[in-house]
Amino acid sequence: MTDNSRFIFGVDLDGVVGDFYGAVRKIAAEWLNKPVESLTTEVSFGLKEWGLDEFGGYDRLHRFAVTQRNIFRDMQPIENAPAILRKLSSQGVRIRIITHRLFLKFSHKTTITQTVDWLDNFDIPYWDICFMNDKGAVGANVYIDDAPENIINLRKQGCKTIVFSNSTNRDMPGPRANNWLEVERLVMEAREEWQTGTVGLFVHGE
Repeated sequence: MTDNSRFIFGVDLDGVVGDFYGAVRKIAAEWLNKPVESLTTEVSFGLKEWGLDEFGGYDRLHRFAVTQRNIFRDMQPIENAPAILRKLSSQGVRIRIITHRLFLKFSHKTTITQTVDWLDNFDIPYWDICFMNDKGAVGANVYIDDAPENIINLRKQGCKTIVFSNSTNRDMPGPRANNWLEVERLVMEAREEWQTGTVGLFVHGE
């Protein structure tokens, strides 16, 4: 449930705050025994472009990346994401991390530990952290996500949602941000709408 006394920003991690696709591409090259340059950066959700099916599919790669290569601990953040989140937090925005990282059995402890260590290591502020699929159920005033399915589901629930641009979501309608400077602007505009009771930014595309 949304806290009516604070403006809450619901933040996805992979592909939004953390450079998941850059990190998993390097791990996939090792796992597939292919040159990293042979794996396109123009991917869709599920990474089918890399030919994972004959090696056991995406879930096997994901488990290897988490349990053997510590992807959630070692990936780099997307440019400016930690600094902008610190700035938003200092301006009174409540950061609520909402991620669906626990979709594979028997790796939950590792995933949670790596996630918290990573957030602390890059000094990324947050008031809450939620590991769940139905992101709209936890409540936020505005969300940011990159996964098309998540964006569609959030908007169906009436949740104001910013698309963080990458190759998986180019067909999704905005509002969208191509970088974290644009995220900052959109979040502050959404907060102003919330404070004044006006409607504007999120009318179209939802």
